Amino acid sequence: MPSRHPGPYLVPADTVQPAALHAAFTAAFADYVAGPFKLAASHWPSFLARQGVALSLSRVTLGADGQPRAFALVAERPRRRRWRLATMGAVPAARGQGDAPALLHDLAARASAAGQRGLELEVFAQNPRAVRLYERLGFVHVTDLHGHDAPPLDGPPAAAPPAMGRAEALAWLDAAEGKGLDLPLQLSARMLAAAAGWSAWQRGHALLVHGDGPDGRRLIRCLVDNSPEQTDAEALARMLRAAHPAQAVSIPPLLPDALGGQALQRAGFMRQPLHQWWMHCPLP
Repeated sequence: MPSRHPGPYLVPADTVQPAALHAAFTAAFADYVAGPFKLAASHWPSFLARQGVALSLSRVTLGADGQPRAFALVAERPRRRRWRLATMGAVPAARGQGDAPALLHDLAARASAAGQRGLELEVFAQNPRAVRLYERLGFVHVTDLHGHDAPPLDGPPAAAPPAMGRAEALAWLDAAEGKGLDLPLQLSARMLAAAAGWSAWQRGHALLVHGDGPDGRRLIRCLVDNSPEQTDAEALARMLRAAHPAQAVSIPPLLPDALGGQALQRAGFMRQPLHQWWMHCPLP
């Protein structure tokens, strides 16, 4: 039986039928600020895996008919002792009814009780309603997260640098995170370890991870440069474009300027129109 909280009924997401949760997600993101986000039911499990979602930690509000009204899908960040709000949404009929604040208050209370130091999330800066909600509930802006695109180049492909071994690349990134490098979850060694089909190049202070992306693009899965000058990241980005001249190259809006965004701009990449805020909420 669901427990009664101030406001809507909340239940663990792993007690909700996957088809019902997917249907609520589809309805909630039909008018998304970045455009309608449609995800086939067959891709739902892989989407949750890519976001690191733990359904046992996630919560769903139910209506009188027992159907999902809103959801807060949660991922763990054990190294940082934070929980990440991977995605949150409400079906149109439930908006403004108190479901979102109830989910967030419940999330903060559970995370605090579990000994977490804070919460984190990404939100599009162009979604002021969501930004205001998170700010009211204690989230603060940490840094901007930008996406970048580069068009194809003319000419034959250049020789690619030697690829770094998968285990070696993960160890390099994990060591950097262990020394204090704070990355959005999607760029972390944990998420890359669960993904397939990527290659890594390393040069000096920088690591670049790339693979096949949508629409024939080359997708940068992670770019990190521990040097403020980012000269190694710039060199790697130029090598990537030169080695794959027939492909456009992209990275989604997850990269802080301080870790590689400046290098991409110098290497001929353009910022995408939409960008995200990385927000943290400290817990007692």
